[in-house]
Amino acid sequence: MTPSLTLNPITYTRQRFREWWQARLPLSDTTTLTQRNVYILPTRAGFMLGATLLVLVIASINYQLNLGYLLTFLLAGCAVVGMHVCHATLRGLTMNLMAPDPQFAGASATLRVVLTNSRSSVRHGIGLGVLDSAVEDKWVWTDVPALGSSTVNVAFKAERRGLHRVPPLTAETRFPLGTFRVWTVWRPAAQVLVYPQPEAFPPPLPAGEPRAGGAGSARLPASGEFDGVRPYRRGDPLKLVVWKKAAKTGELVSRDAEQAQRWELWLDFQQAGPADAELRLSRLAAWVLQAERLGMEYGLRLPGVQIAPAGGEAHKRRCLEALATC
Repeated sequence: MTPSLTLNPITYTRQRFREWWQARLPLSDTTTLTQRNVYILPTRAGFMLGATLLVLVIASINYQLNLGYLLTFLLAGCAVVGMHVCHATLRGLTMNLMAPDPQFAGASATLRVVLTNSRSSVRHGIGLGVLDSAVEDKWVWTDVPALGSSTVNVAFKAERRGLHRVPPLTAETRFPLGTFRVWTVWRPAAQVLVYPQPEAFPPPLPAGEPRAGGAGSARLPASGEFDGVRPYRRGDPLKLVVWKKAAKTGELVSRDAEQAQRWELWLDFQQAGPADAELRLSRLAAWVLQAERLGMEYGLRLPGVQIAPAGGEAHKRRCLEALATC
């Protein structure tokens, strides 16, 4: 319990009630809004309209103003119709969350939500956002076409690595008059994998280790870093050219076939440097990305986990997943 909540019992009680209420909501990646999960309350403008109508009706009674009665009931009728239209804008809408992609800690994860409209009229002014988000401009607004669908991208930031459940989402509308707010709360069942945040300025890749059964019998000198590449020589086969590095730096380099046969690159948790475990994982994540950019084969050693040297996008994802969940 934070000190601010302890000193403010109203805020604490409200927070506990919200947590209890959200825990009762079912977990589902697809939800259809009905009268049971759509809520409505007047906005500040709605309360002001109600106060205005009260003044008008009292004045009309006191002064026997027939036109005053007409104006009062006309405005009241418009407010009732607006309330019905506002509630119907969300009622019957289907929301489906697409599987979220893995993200790095500290970066904004994008949630794709598909809103499907099964009725023959357009639904206007629907906002979607993360519940309890500290971001001021958290809403993403859209119109859902008749008998169609609309895709909304909602962002949230995960600060810690690991497997996290997608935060509760909320949708609301104030269409057409802004006098009523209609909203819903939705708890998706999906989870998002968050990789460790890569170190901003990591040291060079560690030295290679002798390949098992290879000709190398000693580690590389500490003064030279193992990168498995060398400057391009005329006559080198095109398959040995590291095109990723060439596209980034404009420098042609080739894989050193002889060195690759004798040495292999291992990214070891015990040799990652900092004493803090999270800083080590951050450095390992940066090394994984660096080795992948260079087109190198590399292995990963973690406490209780060892991934054999390989390369490619699938291998990179496997290593990052191991770093996220270790």
